[in-house]
Amino acid sequence: MKIRFGYVANAIGLWDASPSKALTFTRYSALPKNERMEKLKTVTAQNLHHTKRILYYNIAHEIELYRFSSSLVPLATHPEVRWDFITPFKTEWEELGQLINQFKLRPSFHPNQFTLFTSPREEVTMNAVRDMQYHFMMLDAMNALERGIINIHIGGAYGDKDMSLRRFHQNIKRLPIEIKKHMTLENDDKTYEVEETLITCEKENIPMILDYHHHMANKREVELPLYLQRIFNTWNDSKAVPKVHISSPKSDQAYRSHADFVSLDFVLPFLKMAKILNQDFDIMIEAKQKNLAMHKLIEEVASIRGVKRISGSAVEW
Repeated sequence: MKIRFGYVANAIGLWDASPSKALTFTRYSALPKNERMEKLKTVTAQNLHHTKRILYYNIAHEIELYRFSSSLVPLATHPEVRWDFITPFKTEWEELGQLINQFKLRPSFHPNQFTLFTSPREEVTMNAVRDMQYHFMMLDAMNALERGIINIHIGGAYGDKDMSLRRFHQNIKRLPIEIKKHMTLENDDKTYEVEETLITCEKENIPMILDYHHHMANKREVELPLYLQRIFNTWNDSKAVPKVHISSPKSDQAYRSHADFVSLDFVLPFLKMAKILNQDFDIMIEAKQKNLAMHKLIEEVASIRGVKRISGSAVEW
């Protein structure tokens, strides 16, 4: 069983390398009209440049999994701004794509919690479609559609979970098929647990990402060993191996919050559970210390008897 590890957005330790520099609509609106577009382009250029630096860091450390920042392009989906962020940066997007494809990286995006398909409000659904289109366009500009995924949660329950799930299946039809092909769903820490998310994924033929920390915070009566093989099976039509999200609680009092690092004791029961299936899969680390937490966990996992480290970011068990 081979497990690869990755991390989210920021490479801690790289000087001034945030890929998420922002430009708020308030700040944008305060600028003279003839300076607005230039400011948008300046911030985007910085974010793309920093992303390229991060990819080089990943390549040097043999890290094949990376979640791109969703904030690469400021105000990309704002209804009063929406601008062409592809054409002016055609070369920069292609350079990122070249690195992704040359080094066989696995890129992903995770739109925010407002990108959901369970709302009874039409404008929320259409905003979700626009946000998915934005992420799809970035993958497309990087020529990374074959490798890339866009992961979201099912959404809110709005006081009636069964009705909201029916609405999800109805609203997801608004999403263009070519975008839906690249989406995944994960269980969340408050509303839709593993079984509900899995059934939704199976109905829509969408791969499911298991978030282990979310499961532990919201497991109800679900016994994970009974579902793990089915979760992994949702990836059967994909060219990629299954993907899992890992983090651990900040404290007993702040159980849903992510800790700086990942506790091996917390995640070891899951790793042993997965070992029984003996199937390759990838792990995205969602700890606050990003790449540093990833490196630390890999070293700890590699010290387990029977586990062999095979690269900077992968082990074999």
